Amino acid sequence: MKILVINGPNMNMLGIRQPEIYGSATYEDLKAMVREEAARLHVEVDFFQSNHEGALVDAIQQAYFDHVDGIVINPAAYTHTSVALLDAVKAVGIPTVEVHVSDPDSREEFRHVSYIRAACVGTVRGHGLPGYLEALRLLAG
Repeated sequence: MKILVINGPNMNMLGIRQPEIYGSATYEDLKAMVREEAARLHVEVDFFQSNHEGALVDAIQQAYFDHVDGIVINPAAYTHTSVALLDAVKAVGIPTVEVHVSDPDSREEFRHVSYIRAACVGTVRGHGLPGYLEALRLLAG
């Protein structure tokens, strides 16, 4: 099984960006944690991060051609604005789990809307970085 982990804008700034919300672990720490769980689950995992919406759409589309079996996506701020990401996930038909480090429903009102959720098989939110492991297990299980 091959899973692609996609992270949207500012996720590369983990450990620097608002540690009171996102914690002190870095993006590299996140990748190492996910790799370790993927090895335990006997799953191949790749990562993609971009601050650009079109690059995220391209990565989702490429996952189709690369025969990826599942996508874990944290669209970050694009969660609340991007119909393009929703359409891309719908287009490829790859089982996708939405992940958020914080719980958007407990934050500002505009964060309560998730466009991509309608195309996802599950959502994990508010569980910190271990939420990525939950999403991985959902897809691998």
